[in-house]
Amino acid sequence: MSSQEHTEVMHEHVHRDDIASRMGMWLFLFTELLLFGGLFFIYSVYRYTNQAAFHLAAKEMNIVVGTFNTAILLTSSLTIALSITAIQKNNKKLSIFFQGVTILMAIWFLINKYFEWSAEFYRGNFPGSEVLLAKDKGQILFYGLYYTMTGLHGLHVIIGATLIAVMMRLTIKGKINQHTFVKLEAAGLYWHLVDIIWIFLFPLFYLIT
Repeated sequence: MSSQEHTEVMHEHVHRDDIASRMGMWLFLFTELLLFGGLFFIYSVYRYTNQAAFHLAAKEMNIVVGTFNTAILLTSSLTIALSITAIQKNNKKLSIFFQGVTILMAIWFLINKYFEWSAEFYRGNFPGSEVLLAKDKGQILFYGLYYTMTGLHGLHVIIGATLIAVMMRLTIKGKINQHTFVKLEAAGLYWHLVDIIWIFLFPLFYLIT
């Protein structure tokens, strides 16, 4: 086999691996959508049967923090996309920069969420508290779903930021470059999923008033 034929075979092998990696990631994202889809369905049922209580509970949500966090995640979606474009154009430093910005925005989001949860706990709006148990059943359900769904989303933010940090390290080492960027692409897809889920969570808990 000539060197040219060997190179062509290698390119075909990498191409097949890339396709398999992308398909695997899309299947994984589909299972994540099923998980949150089930929670969205449960939310819809409870909201339909407790409309007044859900609207009353939503009035206590901090819409300013929610809006700010939405802006942060939407911007982070842009920065991770720019990091992929940069590495495709063989601009390693710019790709690393945008990955770093994305991680910082994830941390910023989590800090805001921490203070938001802390404020709710301070007011006594947390599962099992006397303040919450004294409220209407629908309000108790609202807060139960709020902590479950935003908490699960927060976990996904942590996982996504960790993945991007790993990709950043691989980019620094040169293992992710303009020829081998599928892993970074997969991490980017995961991060876009995290953003999309929040876009649905934001109106469900903050804008229903």
